[in-house]
Amino acid sequence: KAMNAWQSDIGLPVEIRTDSRFLCSKAEFKTWSSGRRSLTMEYFYRDMRRRTGLLMNGTEPEANRWNFDADNRRPAKPDLFRPKHKGFAPDDMTRDVLDLVEKKFPRNMGSTSRFSFAVTRADAEKAADAFIHDFLPAFGETQDAMLTEEPFLNHALLSFYINIGLLDPLSLCRAAERAYFEGHAPIASVEGFIRQIIGWREYIRGIYWLAMPGYEQSNAFDAHRPLPDFFWTGDTEMACLSTVITQTITHAYAHHIQRLMVVGNFSMLAGLDPHAVHEWYLAVYADAFEWVELPNVIGMSQFADGGFMASKPYAASGAYIARMSNYCETCRYDVSQKTGNNACPLNALYWDFLDRNAEQLSKNHRLAQTYSTWHRMDAEKKQAYRKSAAAFLQRLDDGVPV
Repeated sequence: KAMNAWQSDIGLPVEIRTDSRFLCSKAEFKTWSSGRRSLTMEYFYRDMRRRTGLLMNGTEPEANRWNFDADNRRPAKPDLFRPKHKGFAPDDMTRDVLDLVEKKFPRNMGSTSRFSFAVTRADAEKAADAFIHDFLPAFGETQDAMLTEEPFLNHALLSFYINIGLLDPLSLCRAAERAYFEGHAPIASVEGFIRQIIGWREYIRGIYWLAMPGYEQSNAFDAHRPLPDFFWTGDTEMACLSTVITQTITHAYAHHIQRLMVVGNFSMLAGLDPHAVHEWYLAVYADAFEWVELPNVIGMSQFADGGFMASKPYAASGAYIARMSNYCETCRYDVSQKTGNNACPLNALYWDFLDRNAEQLSKNHRLAQTYSTWHRMDAEKKQAYRKSAAAFLQRLDDGVPV
């Protein structure tokens, strides 16, 4: 409505055009979602593949599979020969802005001293070319992996540039597709990358405009615990959280599994206020705009919308972190211990979360096997989990270092 008044306000012709940073308009997503019992991203993604023609062989998907996600869940090992991601030295104008930020916000979290983002289209395209050439071939198999020594692994680090309009999403996907057809990158890597852009990114934006306003206040688990101080410092003995939060402070970046399965998982299991979690994500990540960050946190990470977006909460014990990372190797907590002061806190928090939210979650068919395991546990073991979780959460509430 405000934009429609611009022409009369300024006395000049005004033409309002569709935002070129997206492939699916708000109206088109609303039409797609209308009448559906569930808004499953996979089906939306397949429609986007058909619409764009990306990785399509006529009416069928290339290599006869729509999705290679099952092939992209391998852990990674440190690699001294892995290429370094391309950074850009700030020009004079950028340095002036960085100096202004330091002057105006001297006590804010983080530092501008490591700023190396592209600020021009030409440099953003150089970053995209470097990703396609150096990292895309190995992107797929390691996209869920986490390593203390390598915060970026084979990730693209291009979301910043797509979101602010320095890179065109469809052109980037076509460049990745060419890499596959030219034999430079495997189908699993290319499909996974394209899915993140034309599938997940477009879907998340559609969810945002479909659910707002009011979506940001969703709190299905009635969680109200404030964020611990270590969210702003990284000072915790939990190695996974310390690593990811410190990386976030340093680079204003963490990849999707670090955001979802480390910070997000802990936040949900510990009963942190989802609105506070949302505001933290919005504040600390360079690629965070509310349209993409809010549904990812409220719907995907915290399941605070009660299942409007995701089919189940993404909850995990320490075993997942140990399988997909090397964080546990240097942690003061023992991931192999289930309960007690030396056990990984995620182990007890996981079962305690499922126990205290059983009324809401136990009928979810995707959690049937998990709840079957819980019901088979003897009373003593269940109580040990509850006791360990309660002790940890009490230390959290008391401000005791954890």
